[in-house]
Amino acid sequence: MNTINTVIFDLGGVLIDWNPEYLFLDEFNGDREKMQWFFDNICTSDWNENQDAGYPIAQATEDLVLQHPEHEKHIRMFYGRWTEMLGGAIEGTVTILEKLIKSNRYKIVALTNWSNETFPVALNRFEFLQWFEGIVVSGDEKTRKPFKDIFDITLNRFNITAENTLFIDDNLRNIEAANSFGIHGIHFKSPLELEELLKTYNIHL
Repeated sequence: MNTINTVIFDLGGVLIDWNPEYLFLDEFNGDREKMQWFFDNICTSDWNENQDAGYPIAQATEDLVLQHPEHEKHIRMFYGRWTEMLGGAIEGTVTILEKLIKSNRYKIVALTNWSNETFPVALNRFEFLQWFEGIVVSGDEKTRKPFKDIFDITLNRFNITAENTLFIDDNLRNIEAANSFGIHGIHFKSPLELEELLKTYNIHL
C-alpha cells in the first residue's frame, strides 16, 4: 500500500452536524412522513446541491416558489432560516482532526459541498475550520463532488498525489468517485469507527 501523507476531510456530516430536520420537523408538527415527502419532492437534495455548486440562493428560491407556489412558506424557510439546520461540531471527529494535525505527519485539507453564500456562517462558528491547510468549497469552484473536476482542483491546488491521499466523507457516492480517481477513501459513519479504519492505513492516533 502507498504511504498516506495527505488526509482530506469532508465537513458536513463528518466534522459539522447539519440536518434540515432540526428546522423542519417542528414545522411539520413532528410528522416525519410529511417532512420527508417535502424533501423528496420539493426542497430535494438535488436542488440543494445545485446551490452547493454555486447557483445563487435567491434565484434558486424564486425558481422553486414559481414551480410550487403552494409550498412557498416552507421553500423560503430552507435558506431563510438555514442557520437553524446547523448543529454543533461532531466532537469525536474534531479530536481526530486535532491529533492528525499535531502529529505533523500529514497534509490536512478539506473538500466540502457547500454554498459559498452560507459557508461564511460555518467559518465564523467553528474555530477548527482555521486549522486546515486549505478548504475547497464547491460553491466557490462552481462544481461539486462527486465530479472529477473538483477532485482535480483539490489535488492540484495543494500539490497532492492521489495514491498518497485518504479522503473521508459521509456520502458513499463521493467515496466511490474518489476511489475511481485513484484516491483512497473511508466512508464515515462515526468517529469511533473512523479511528479504527485509520489504523488500516497505518494511521495510529
